[in-house]
Amino acid sequence: SLPTEPLLAGLMLVFLFKVFLEGRYDHRILKQGITVAIFLHLLWILITVFTIALPVVSIKFFIARLWFVVPAFFLGVLVFKYPKNIDRFFALSIVPLAVVIIYSVINLALRGFAEKPAHWVMQPFYKDHTSYGAMVAFFIPVLLAWLSSPRLRATTKMAVSVLLLIFVAGVIFSYTRAAWVSLAAGFAVWLVIVLRIHIKYLLLAGLLAGGLLWSVQDQIMQKLEKNRQDSSSDLSEHVASISNVATDASNLERLNRWAAAMEMFKERPVLGHGPGTYSFLYAPYQHSSRITIISTNFGDGGNAHSEYFGPLAEMGVPGALAFLLIVFMFYYTAIPLYYRVFDRHIAQLLLAAIIAMTTYLVHGVLNNFLDLDKASIPFWACMAIVVAVKVYHAVPQPDLSE
Repeated sequence: SLPTEPLLAGLMLVFLFKVFLEGRYDHRILKQGITVAIFLHLLWILITVFTIALPVVSIKFFIARLWFVVPAFFLGVLVFKYPKNIDRFFALSIVPLAVVIIYSVINLALRGFAEKPAHWVMQPFYKDHTSYGAMVAFFIPVLLAWLSSPRLRATTKMAVSVLLLIFVAGVIFSYTRAAWVSLAAGFAVWLVIVLRIHIKYLLLAGLLAGGLLWSVQDQIMQKLEKNRQDSSSDLSEHVASISNVATDASNLERLNRWAAAMEMFKERPVLGHGPGTYSFLYAPYQHSSRITIISTNFGDGGNAHSEYFGPLAEMGVPGALAFLLIVFMFYYTAIPLYYRVFDRHIAQLLLAAIIAMTTYLVHGVLNNFLDLDKASIPFWACMAIVVAVKVYHAVPQPDLSE
């Protein structure tokens, strides 16, 4: 993406050169679980670069991942040492996106709010409605956090309220079903955190829900197979189409991509086929019974449509586990940390980062955008916010060994 990625590459080089010259970087950051998980993720990408048939593609993928992670996370932690910079980062992300939303909604209104134009009215700012919808949903928790912050003045909260209305309109008229689902999941996580629901109750509820779903799986499959509601500009019909795995081309193509990813994984379960190679290699792994009207054999139809199936196909089990470890360490660090931050404004920003990441990670079941600057920077920046809050702003945990 021009000019963002060259700027990020330059910023990465300047930062690394500065660290090299000074010979120091806060060791407390390097000892954090999130940081260790990110190092393991980058290390496994580097290892798999040299084991596959498309090394140029994988080297480019690795370098691109570096220029996202180094400025947004390793530099970001130092920037977010000062809480005002967290607000500034979110503001500099939200205000321009609000302009894009207004542009997109006006464009869509001129076309009668039809569903098909909603796929491209946000261009040239976003490639399609899925990445656009994901990022609009991502920043809604931040706006809600600002509204509940005791530090902001009434006039500022009025401006935030206007922005929130714009973002709600944006996520509705993006017609991105995954974005709607991700916000519902974010709300559920917010309830768990605010109500301090113990993990044992969550595990019990999960087991009960899993058992119930298992007992009625045949009825569920029959219901899904009978659902013929395709994507639509009618919101109720569009919601109903989420579970249509019988005729909806978008849903069926996701199943096709996931099945191809699993076939690729079965062939190379340890090292995978190489970082960034899925879109170039998946075509032969498609089964004829799963081909849809939007399938392609030319490597131009995008990726695995999942942040979880993609690494599994490209980097094998270790690659998928490394990404899942990052996710686990994020929540393992962030949720207990929320209760140890006395400054309520910082605590609200931390909670916003947790819920924002939840929307993305749930969205990541159905799409993957970490190769896009507009998604990758906020993703790694939220990781940096959690580490910065823990290192510089949290009340230390008592040493139980004493």
